[in-house]
Amino acid sequence: MNKRKFYTINQCWRLFATALGFIIFGLYGLFVLSLIWFSLLRLFVWNKQKRNLIAQYSISVNFKVFLWIIKSLGIFNYQFNGIEKLKQDEGCLIVANHPSLLDVVLLASVMGRCDCLVKGALLNNIFISRIIKTAGYILNGESSRILKQCYEILSNKGRILIFPEGTRSIPNHPIKLQRGAANIALRCHADIRIIHIECNPPWLIKQQKWYDIPEKKARFNITVGEKIIIDDFLDENTTIAARRLTRHLTTLLTLEPKKE
Repeated sequence: MNKRKFYTINQCWRLFATALGFIIFGLYGLFVLSLIWFSLLRLFVWNKQKRNLIAQYSISVNFKVFLWIIKSLGIFNYQFNGIEKLKQDEGCLIVANHPSLLDVVLLASVMGRCDCLVKGALLNNIFISRIIKTAGYILNGESSRILKQCYEILSNKGRILIFPEGTRSIPNHPIKLQRGAANIALRCHADIRIIHIECNPPWLIKQQKWYDIPEKKARFNITVGEKIIIDDFLDENTTIAARRLTRHLTTLLTLEPKKE
């Protein structure tokens, strides 16, 4: 027999505040940002590269405000460690594990200029598709264009955020990485910055409903870790190198980050 779950007063508040936060995000972030601001960008900024950059900075600022609001409401806490390292990462892949729905929001909030590799299925959402197109994000379904787009971005000192698991991980299960990040790094000759995200207790994880509020307030620790120099993996066949690099990424994203 399943036990009925009862929420504490604090959980009830966090449930209400979470709903309020998502409503704010939906009405402002998607409606105002997508339909109004990005429409103005597409109308008045004809240079595609400049428009992409403005859109990415706009997304970063809005994510930062959104996180401040929901943190102020007492929904969760978060802390960045080693964030100054990101200033060194022009022309670099940013590779992170993916425990929660908020991972991309957290990381994009501290990277004003950041391209993302996103699922092609997101184009089915009219609001999100406008954000993806205006920001110039890379669609993982367009395999014939991915390497060309990535090379252009990285050659122009850009950064690309990738979650190589392809989907949110399941707590207490080993992570399994796809080889896409390794192949992009090798073929575009780009270094890789590792970011480790920890959420305790688990919240907004895969197959978890938004209203399933943990007993304790969730806390995110985001640690900017070491940089992998891609030259160390270029001395062999690309296919073999991609396998070796993927195994190395799996190890780094599985281990607890080093305390500095």
